[in-house]
Amino acid sequence: MKNPTHLLLAVPFALALIASAAAQDAPAQASTPTQLVDALNGVFGQHPGARAVHAKGVVLEGQFTPSPSAAAITKAVHLQASAVPVTVRFSNFAGIPDIPDNHALASPRGLAIRFALPGGGSTDIVAHSFNGFPSPTADDFRDLLIALGTSGPDAPKPTPLDGYLASHPVAKAFLTAPKPAPESFASLPYYGVNTFRFINEAGKVTFGRYQFLPVSGAHYLTDAQAAKAQPDYLSQEIQQRIAKAPVRFKLVVQVAEPGDKLDDPSIAWPNSRPVVELGTVDITRAVADNVAAQKGLMFLPNNVPAGIEPQDPMINARSAAYPVSFGRRQ
Repeated sequence: MKNPTHLLLAVPFALALIASAAAQDAPAQASTPTQLVDALNGVFGQHPGARAVHAKGVVLEGQFTPSPSAAAITKAVHLQASAVPVTVRFSNFAGIPDIPDNHALASPRGLAIRFALPGGGSTDIVAHSFNGFPSPTADDFRDLLIALGTSGPDAPKPTPLDGYLASHPVAKAFLTAPKPAPESFASLPYYGVNTFRFINEAGKVTFGRYQFLPVSGAHYLTDAQAAKAQPDYLSQEIQQRIAKAPVRFKLVVQVAEPGDKLDDPSIAWPNSRPVVELGTVDITRAVADNVAAQKGLMFLPNNVPAGIEPQDPMINARSAAYPVSFGRRQ
C-alpha cells in the first residue's frame, strides 16, 4: 500500500471537503478525463493492472427479475417482463488493490452491475454505500484531488486541505459521517447518487436515483469485530454466502420532487421521497476467473438503453474518465 498513514489522514478530508465545493467559484479550466485519472493516481499511486479507484473487488453473476411497477416509469427493455442475466462487482473504495477490507479507506463500498439486454447489448449501474457523492461536479472533484496530492505530511501548514476544511462546514459533517465496516457486501444498501430521466411508453418523464436495498437488511461489524477481521473477509464471506443461498437486493428508484437537486450528487434527497420498485437482483455464483473478469469489465454510468437518459452532467464526465483508467490497467 502507498503511504497508508498519509492516505488515512488525508482522503477522508478530501472526501469531506468536496461535499461543499459547490460554494466555490467555477474553476478556470474544465477538467478532462485524463486529469481526473491522473489526480486519482496522484492520491493512491499507480498500480499495474488496477483501477484508479475501487481497485479491489470481486465479480459475481446472477439474474435480475423486473417488478410490474417498473414499466410505469420506463420503457427500458430490461425493466419490462423477462428476467435477464447480470454481472455484479463489489469493491472497496481506495485505488489500492491490496487494501485490507477492514481498513478505513475501504469505505464506502462499491456495487457495479451490468444487465444483459434482451436481443443483445448491455446497460450498467454504478453505485456506492454512501447516500451522496463527495463532489457536485467533475471540476470540483479534480481540484480537490489535486489539493490532496499537495497536502502530504511534509506540506507547509496550512495545507490546501486545511483551507478547504476551514471554509466549508459541510465538509466537517461529511468527514464525521459514520462509515462502519459491513458484515458482508450483501448487508449494505448502495446508492446510485446521480439523477436519470426515466421515460415510459406514453412519454411521461420521471426523475430518479437508483438504490439497491439488501433484502436481508443492513448489518455492520462493531469496531472490535472489524479490528479482528481478516484482510479479505468480504470477498471470502460473499462467496461462502452465495454457496448456501442467493444474495438478494431490491432495485428501486427514489423519485424526485419539485425543488430537489437533479444535477448535484453531493446532495442526498430526503428519505421521505417516494420509491418505485424496479425489480430483484439475485446473485447466485462467482465467476470462474475473477482476475480475468476484473480486467475485462468496464462499467459506464451512461451506458443506458432507450427509456433511461442521464440528467446529471457528472454521469457523462465519469463515463469519459473510466475508459482512461481502463486503458492504463490493460
